[in-house]
Parts: sequence; C-alpha cells; structure tokens
Amino acid sequence: MAFTRKRQREQQLQLYSKERFSLLLLNLEEYYFEQHTAFHVQHQGSPEERKIRGSLKICSKSVIFEPDAISQPILKIPLRDCLKIGKHGENGANKHFAKAKSLGISLIFSQVYFIKEHNIVAPYKIERGKMEYVFQLEVSGKVEDVVETLLQLHRASCLDKLGDQMAMITAILQSRLARTSFDKNRFQSVSEKLHMECKAEMVTPLVTNPGHVCITDTNLYFQPLNGYPKPVVQITLQDVRRIYKRRHGLMPLGLEVFCTEDDLCSDIYLKFYEPQDRDDLYFYIATYLEHHVAEHTAESYMLQWQRGHLSNYQYLLHLNNLADRSCNDLSQYPVFPWVISDYSSPELDLSNPATFRDLSKPVGALNPERLERLLTRYQEMPEPKFMYGSHYSSPGYVLFYLVRIAPEYMLCLQNGRFDNADRMFNSIAETWKNCLDGATDFKELIPEFYDEDASFLINSLKLDLGKRQGGQMVDDVELPAWASSPQDFLQKNKDALESSYVSEHLHEWIDLIFGYKQKGSEAIGAHNVFHPLTYEGGVDLNSIEDPDDKVAMLTQILEFGQTPKQLFVTPHPRRITPKFKSLSQASSYNASMTDSPVSPGEESFEDLTEESKTLAWNNITKLQLHEQYKIHKESISFSNMALSSCLLLPGDTTVISSSWDNNVYFYSIAFGRRQDTLMGHDDAVSKICWHNDRLYSASWDSTVKVWSGVPAEMPGTKRHQFDLLAELEHDVSVNTINLNAVSTLLVSGTKEGLVNIWDLTTATLLHQISCHSGTVCDAAFSPDSRHVLSTGVDGCLNVIDVQTGMLISSMASEEPQRCFVWDGNSVLSGSRTGELLVWDLLGAKVSERIQGHTGAVTCIWMNEQCSSIITGGEDRQVMFWKLQY
Repeated sequence: MAFTRKRQREQQLQLYSKERFSLLLLNLEEYYFEQHTAFHVQHQGSPEERKIRGSLKICSKSVIFEPDAISQPILKIPLRDCLKIGKHGENGANKHFAKAKSLGISLIFSQVYFIKEHNIVAPYKIERGKMEYVFQLEVSGKVEDVVETLLQLHRASCLDKLGDQMAMITAILQSRLARTSFDKNRFQSVSEKLHMECKAEMVTPLVTNPGHVCITDTNLYFQPLNGYPKPVVQITLQDVRRIYKRRHGLMPLGLEVFCTEDDLCSDIYLKFYEPQDRDDLYFYIATYLEHHVAEHTAESYMLQWQRGHLSNYQYLLHLNNLADRSCNDLSQYPVFPWVISDYSSPELDLSNPATFRDLSKPVGALNPERLERLLTRYQEMPEPKFMYGSHYSSPGYVLFYLVRIAPEYMLCLQNGRFDNADRMFNSIAETWKNCLDGATDFKELIPEFYDEDASFLINSLKLDLGKRQGGQMVDDVELPAWASSPQDFLQKNKDALESSYVSEHLHEWIDLIFGYKQKGSEAIGAHNVFHPLTYEGGVDLNSIEDPDDKVAMLTQILEFGQTPKQLFVTPHPRRITPKFKSLSQASSYNASMTDSPVSPGEESFEDLTEESKTLAWNNITKLQLHEQYKIHKESISFSNMALSSCLLLPGDTTVISSSWDNNVYFYSIAFGRRQDTLMGHDDAVSKICWHNDRLYSASWDSTVKVWSGVPAEMPGTKRHQFDLLAELEHDVSVNTINLNAVSTLLVSGTKEGLVNIWDLTTATLLHQISCHSGTVCDAAFSPDSRHVLSTGVDGCLNVIDVQTGMLISSMASEEPQRCFVWDGNSVLSGSRTGELLVWDLLGAKVSERIQGHTGAVTCIWMNEQCSSIITGGEDRQVMFWKLQY
C-alpha cells in the first residue's frame, strides 16, 4: 500500500530523531526553521514553580514546544495570536530588548493548542484567553537572536494580506538558505566529484522541508535546513530506477526519484525554486540512467499491458506515475476506479456483468436522474461551464479513506479536527451509494483498495473518531456482506479489478481519466467536464500579478484537486484478454474449470503448438548458425532489372517473383523456366504476398492490387485469368506489404514513412499513421493481428495498435533494420551491418546481437514452429539457423 509504505518510512525517520514532533503539526505552507533545547517555566516565582524540559521549535507561523515527557502535551502557539514577544529578565519583569542578562523568552498570546498528550493522536485541545508562557533556553546566549527571529516572523503573520505574508516569509527563508550551503563533510567518499548544488524543498504529503540539494558522480543528497528528521538524505545513483518531472503547485518545479520499478512510493520528491535547477538535475540523473536503465513511456507500458505482461493494477500504477500522480502530493494522489457496483448481495458474482460499474462513464454520470439535474445546471451556467462542483480526487477524499492509518494528516488538513462522525468513511456500501446519489460526491478510489494491506479499514489505533447520530461510535469500516474480513474484501476487490469484464472495459475508464475524453468536445459528450482550473494549463500562476489572488488561486486548486496530465489523445486500445490469465490475482473461489474446453491433465494439439512457439521465442537469443551456402555467383533476374521479392506457392512447384520492371513472374521449378508474366503495374513492383489463390502486389505506382489466381491444371502449363479484385490507392509509392494470419487485413508501408492498415473485406483504409522519417522497410502483423510492427530507414521500430491506429511503442536502432520476424513481444531483425538483432519490445531494449552476414541482411524467414530461420544477405549467402535449447 502506497501510503502505508510512505508512513513506515517516515516512522523510521521519526525513530532516528526520537521525537513526537512532526512537520504535520505545522499549518499548510508553513516552514520549520530551527529548534533549541529549552525549559517551559510554569508558575514562575511561586512555590509551585517547575520547569518542563523539551525542545522549542521556531516555525514560520507558530512556536511549538515539545516536552521530553510524553505525558505532557505538545504546545503550539500561533504567532498571529501573540500579543507581545520579548525577553524575560532576571527579576521576572518583561523587558523588551533589555540590556540585562536575559534568562528566557516571554510570549503573551490569546490562544494555544495542546497536542498529543500522553502521545495519543486526537483532535487538538484549544485554550483561549490572555496568558503568558516563559521559555528558558539551555544556551541563554541565543535568547536575543531567537527573540529577533520571532518578532520578524510575527510581523509577517500579522500582515493583512496573505500574499504579503507569504512574500515576507519566503524572503526570510531564502535569506537563511543563502547564508548556508551543503556540508561537503557529508559526502560518502572523499573522492566524490561535485556536479551541482542548489536550493530545494523535500516534499512529503501536506508539507515541504527546505534545504540544499547536492549531486555528485555517485550520489544524490538532500540536507534539510533544520536538520529534521535526519541531517542528510542520501540516494546512491546506481540504485535509481526511475525519475519523473512533476508539476508541484501547478508549476514545473518537481522531481521524483524512485529506486524501485513498480512501487508508487518514491525515495525522494524534490521541489525546486527555479525550473532550470530542476531540469539540470533531471538531465544529469537521466544521462546517468541512460547507461543503466531503460526509459518507459505510457505507450511501452500499454504494449506490456495489452499483451498480458502487466496486470490491470500494475498498468494503472504506471499510468498514474506518468500522469504526475504521487503519494507525496495529496492534491495529485494516484486515482483508481470503482469497479464493483454490488455491495448488498451475500455473494459476489464476478461472472455477472451487472456486478460491475459502467467504466465508460465518470462517477457523476452513473446515476441518470442526478446526471439530468447536473446537465440542466450545466446548460444554464455561464462560461466557463463545468458539470461537477467537486473533483473525483482531492486531499480531503484521500484522507477520508485513510484517516484510520493517517489521522495526523487529517488533523493537519482540517486545523486539528476530524470530520463530523456521520461524514466519515463508515461503510463501503454507504460510500458507494453517496457517490451515486450525492449532489456533490463524485469521488473515485485510491490504490489501497486493490493492494495487500487492509489496515486502512481497521481502527487499530483505537482513535476516537466521534459518535454518529444513531449513537454508535465510528470504528472499523463496515464491509459488504460478501466480504468475510477486511483482507477478504481487498482480495475480492483485486479479483474484480483483474476480472475479464474489467479487462475488457478498463480502456474506457482510461479514456476518461488519462485519455482523449479528458478534455474538449469528447469530454463534453462523455459528461466528463470539471472546473477548468483543475486541468493542466488551466491557469498560469505567473500571469497573476496580485499576490493575494495568486495565493487564493493556488490554495483553491490544491484543496479542490487536480486532473491528471493527459497521456493519450486518441482512443485507448482494448486489452487482449486471452493473454492475461496468468496475471490475474484471482483466488480459487473465482476459478472455474469450465473456462477451458480441455479436460484436466490433457492438452490439445493447438496448445502444444503454441507452447512450442512460446518456448522457441523465449530462447530466440540462443540462435546458432547451422549451415550456410553461397549459391549465387551473381545476381539472378528474369528480366533486365532487379527482382524485389519472391515466394513459393503451395505445392512447392512454382515460384513467384516481382521485379522493378513493373511485372510479376511465375517460374516453374519442375521445368526450370518462366511460366507466365503478369503485367499489372505502371512502376516497379516492390513486394508480393499470396494467400488462398489470391495475389497481393505492391508497387511504386502508389497502388496495392489484389488479384484472383486460377491454379494451373498441370505443372508447366501457363497460368491464366488473373482477375483484378481490388485496388488500394495510396498517395505515394508503396515499398512493402504484409497480410495478417487470416488475410482479412493488409498493412502497407510507403516511401514517405506512412504505415497504412487496410480492411481487405471492404477494401477500405482503416488507419494511416505517419511514424517514420523516410521509407518504410518492412511491416508485419503480430500473430494475433492486434499489432503491427514497422521498420524504416530512420532506424526506428514502431508498434501500432490495429484497433485504434495508435502508435504505442517506438525504439531506435543504430542502423536500419531491413527485415524482421516477430511474435508480438520479441523481434528478430536483420540489420544493414549483417547482424541479427533480438529485440525485447516490452523491455524496450536489444537483448542479443548475433553476427551473421558480411553485408546487409535483406530477407528473413521463420518456419511455423519458430525453430528454424533462413536469412539472405547482400553477400549472396543463404544462412540456415537453428535454436539450441
């Protein structure tokens, strides 16, 4: 669970510092500057006088005293409530800037908060009325400096305008940062080379901590200005696996660093004061990672998900990460969908579509009656219009779900109070019903609902969360009848997320949250329009000149919630559902032997064939040269111009070859002579294919033609009656074509870098994708016809989704790959240098280089069992390869 792991890390740091204090005791947008060992003097000058030892924390908007004894409450005095701040003299009188030796600091104020008495997390207690507290510093010589600092911060807190307050506090902070620098004695090694140092803030949920960032040739460091919760945070660059630029406070200032592949919880989140500092640090780490870690895009993760290598849960985690969602930023916390709509049945039936929520609609559009009322208001609303007055993800909603494990965060967000007991997260069914019926409740879920840790559903801390109107105390979350325990609830939620229904429809929800239905006319049509300020680019803070307006705008947006960064602008492809069963986290209660037509212990021939193919491709890097022949002394031609492609017809008696002389030739193997000529094009014929007595020819005359071919009655007789069935017109020369397995689709690649996908049953163009700069060398469908792979003279290998026409993956090679075979996950390609390259498309890398020809590899063929390969090259060699495993 993302948030739980985050809390565990913070608690480990708390153990390091041995304090009850945390930054969550500060107000939002408040900084912790310094601390001093001090004594709170009670009943000074009377027989009952006593001194309570502790730590005095100086913060930008408050003074906090943390007693050493946990039985004593932490004291928090807002500076805006201070009536007078001064030194306390030897004779007990207050002497503002007295020259006499000072023994302490006097604060006269009208309000104080009492927090965590006996170390119990509970709503803050407040005492009001004029009172005075005296604090004696252990180092009395610092009293005057501390008083000066407090007076300065008090002046900032008492300014009328929030913008002016923030400006003055920021100036104080920057002055402190400018007077300090990173302590180089904190380097792990004396041989480390410094590359850059700058000012930044470490971001954790609801709070930020200013300090200095330093990067060397081996480590990334952050040194908090206040030394809290530890003197230095250090990350070894060799451990870094992912980095992301982030929006923070709507500005391009964030950078998040991960030392894990799949965890939502990062190792450090930094907010910089200047975008250039952020970009420079990102560039340095990214350059380091280029030699160690492959970069993943939304499209590459999509390919892995489509082909069943990522679960639905994993894919949503990655999309959230790429869309600026972070568990360090509650205004942009990862968002997950409600997938179950049945919370009343005694048993959960995941085979019934009625069990599930309609993933093609936002939460606000699931109830037709409520939607009708919202649309009426929307139509009457002046510009800018929006359908929903609240968002589906916000800090308040996140902590609504997590209050039982993160009560201090809720208290921080709500000024020391929990929410009203009847508005708490009391019941799964109640919460779902309110999301369907509530006038302003449109919230989605968070990743914790699909993870392993059920602690957020249990009041294990025995928090006093209040009493409901019916008299019952708020305790554990009430579960649906079909869940026997919190763990069982999470397991069934996970089963639902990975179910066939959700896998077939999850792309529809992705379209709403991360995709093309997030904005514009498609969003309006999908009833998916939120307040314009919630969208990336919805407001330019730099254009707002009034400081008060800027602070108010930022506060409003951060509290309201933000829409994820848009990742896709075309419809998201569906998942290839038969491929993902092994990834489902389904428990035994949901498994059914009726899913398979094969009896237990038996395997069909088709299963064995697929198994052998999978085994072959899993071992494709073990390809070894078996034989090679140089069977051509010089170029072979049926005409005075080059041949472009050839194929062997079923029956193995006839070879068809296309030529640059505009013709297609039929050659009889038995009689050793040309049998027939088809003069079908006005320019060179670049590629031919054959299936079920149909010939498909591509030409530089900008056409692909489909011919019906009548077989010869006996070998050696002339072929005749080639009827033109269809002509697929292109705007430019066609360089290559290929068919899918059942010849219902054709892909063509042109000299100008276009890849076209055609429906052969209707002879219509489905998609045209401009994805190469220069000629497309080769293009082919995956065995399941879901994807097309293309290679070009630009050295790119591109994967296209057939259903949507979306370019979902692109990799660059050092040289063009002239030809290839592939299984949808891996590619074996022939390069211009003569090497055979094995590509891992899902890992976006070359996994093996095999030396082959001395010139370019021009053609490649694989047998049906995927165990033997034949290649031909410009060196006129024909090489036979076999897998050794």
